[in-house]
Amino acid sequence: MGEESAKMEEKFAIPVDSENKATEFRLFSIAPPHMRAFHLSWVSFFSCFVSTFAAPPLIPIIRDNLNLTATEIGNAGIASVTGAVLARIAMGTACDLFGPRLASASLILLTAPAVYFTSVVSSPISFLLVRFFTGFSLATFVSTQFWMSSMFSTPVVATANGIAGGWGNLGGGATQLIMPIVFSLIRDIGVVKFSAWRIAFFVPALFQTLSAFAVLIFGQDFPEGNFKELQKSGEKPKDKFSNVFYNGVTNYRGWILAFTYGYCFGVELTVDNIIAEYYYDRFTLKLHTAGIIAASFGLANLISRPAGGFISDAVAKRFGMRGRLWALWIVQTLGGVFCIFLGRMGSLSASIVVMIAFSFFCQAACGMTFGVVPFVSRRSLGVISGMTGGGGNVGAILTQLIFFKGSKYSKETGITLMGIMIICCTLPICLIYFPQWGGMFFGPSSSQFATEEHYYMSEWNSEEKDRGLHLASIKFADNSRSERSKKITFLNRV
Repeated sequence: MGEESAKMEEKFAIPVDSENKATEFRLFSIAPPHMRAFHLSWVSFFSCFVSTFAAPPLIPIIRDNLNLTATEIGNAGIASVTGAVLARIAMGTACDLFGPRLASASLILLTAPAVYFTSVVSSPISFLLVRFFTGFSLATFVSTQFWMSSMFSTPVVATANGIAGGWGNLGGGATQLIMPIVFSLIRDIGVVKFSAWRIAFFVPALFQTLSAFAVLIFGQDFPEGNFKELQKSGEKPKDKFSNVFYNGVTNYRGWILAFTYGYCFGVELTVDNIIAEYYYDRFTLKLHTAGIIAASFGLANLISRPAGGFISDAVAKRFGMRGRLWALWIVQTLGGVFCIFLGRMGSLSASIVVMIAFSFFCQAACGMTFGVVPFVSRRSLGVISGMTGGGGNVGAILTQLIFFKGSKYSKETGITLMGIMIICCTLPICLIYFPQWGGMFFGPSSSQFATEEHYYMSEWNSEEKDRGLHLASIKFADNSRSERSKKITFLNRV
């Protein structure tokens, strides 16, 4: 073991575990492959968020140019998050079968043309279509979380996932600032406003394209190398799509996380679509001012989602998986409470303060969700990540259809009702139970089969075990013992 550890230290700039996953998270490092993958993943995901939500801050201009009705604007917002539902599930499977680097870069390049084409839309239908196809790029969130879960060990995986996802989500806030500024600069040099907003879309389109090439050129799938190279050398055995997919979709924990994620990340996507217009109309603000306020919601991801990941890892050190689940339920429920308050605020200053508090809890819950996801399945990590991510988009679709499509509810009433829905839809977290670690209300099972090895080995049949396909799961099972409550671990030793 001493010689093996020494070799690992020589091979990587960061300490690693038996799976060669980093056991430390060094934010300001770009050391390959771990920290380089981190920075490539969040920047590329950031670019996709900028592209997907580039339209909302310019809606007051676009709706005048295209004569969009409130219903058409609502439909376009729904379209922007609809495509990513199936795309996220597909992306998870693609990561399991081809690796996160190729899966991510391919999707980014495939969706970039839709961003360029936004500059030539001429009707409500064409506007809806470009938003629909651009939204597919949000599936890169799944490859981001898969990549981080493949690069970082259990004690820091939630932190890595939280920061990568959070900083990527910053794009939803940054674009609220970027697009009005780009639009203003283009207009100020003499371009008429109905042409200026079109030209402005070349900025996010180019950014997205360049990020894809950066991932392809500088990224690496796993600590040991790229996916295809590892398969050729025999270090990563080929797995069957049907087995990977079936194993993922039959794990009920993945479905619960997909459902509850719909009411933290799904709500975040909804707010990204409606918040600038909400402040512009309700408080009679200038476009630029409304954009700055709206940007603060998305920009909170700089600290909120990473804080969620950090808190998840911190409570797990003392309380294990049960701590992660309790923290997720508490934080997401508080997000719902502040969402209710936001819809009731009649003062601009009070509304901004409550919105920032709401954004913190809502986004922190997103980070905490992906503190649990890596432990649901070792074999079908991509599928579980895709299901959960897709659930976020489904939540956004349903929320916008119910509360923000057309004029059935005022936006302030819709926001209040959305908060109530968050609280109600967070309750299923209490149903998640791991035999080896327990759940929110019950401790681990006393059965002799309630071990990490048995849980992760059950994903493989006897024939696959004979072929050695389960060996990586054995290592992961050993490393995931950190999810045991310290109190329980102490009692077991006694």
